[in-house]
Amino acid sequence: MRLTVQLFANLAEMCGARQIELCNLPQPLTAGLVMDAFVDRFPGLDPMRDSIMFAVNAEYVSLDHPVCASDEVALIPPVSGGSDDPFFRITHEPLDPTEIHDLVRSDAAGAVSLFLGVVRNNNLGRDVGYLEYDAYPAMATKIMRRIADEIRERWDVLDIAMHHRIGRLEIGEASVAVAVASAHRGEGIEACHYGIDRLKAIVPIWKKEVWSDGEEWIEGSLTPAAEIDAASD
Repeated sequence: MRLTVQLFANLAEMCGARQIELCNLPQPLTAGLVMDAFVDRFPGLDPMRDSIMFAVNAEYVSLDHPVCASDEVALIPPVSGGSDDPFFRITHEPLDPTEIHDLVRSDAAGAVSLFLGVVRNNNLGRDVGYLEYDAYPAMATKIMRRIADEIRERWDVLDIAMHHRIGRLEIGEASVAVAVASAHRGEGIEACHYGIDRLKAIVPIWKKEVWSDGEEWIEGSLTPAAEIDAASD
């Protein structure tokens, strides 16, 4: 059995490609067996095995999940903090705060809460030159919509939008925008805060910091099991 595996961020760099074809896989096949075959081919990934997540058809899955040749399979490095849907978007283009504000604003909204994440020039005592972001767009926008559903279950809000930029971002440029329209400011501010925290925790977007003397992909805080649970709540 043959299977093509998609890679992102530091995994793509370490393997030298964004797609790797695995051959002669056993059947029946599980995500764990795919992981075993992948690490056999790229032994340098073995120390990362416990932090790599597995996605099948743009859904986080556990290692006992069955896999077939027609599935879209991806190995997901830890999350750090491409869509036709204007409300949930991964884009190479600069983010426009006015655009995302106007998407959610309505005459029924007494407040629009807007969060912008902006590239700063320092982190943990290092001077940052610029950032690079990578993402799995189909899965990222799917989970953004799921986060929006979570928000609607918790707060009385009118509309929600989330945009994230990928590629190279310079100091002072916006990397992420979350907007929430609500009748009153309290619900909107709380919902916006929740939205950016969840986005950074479970949406498959990765950040590389580049300094004058090096660079590093910045990992998120959740374990693979926790991210599977969070994405399926």
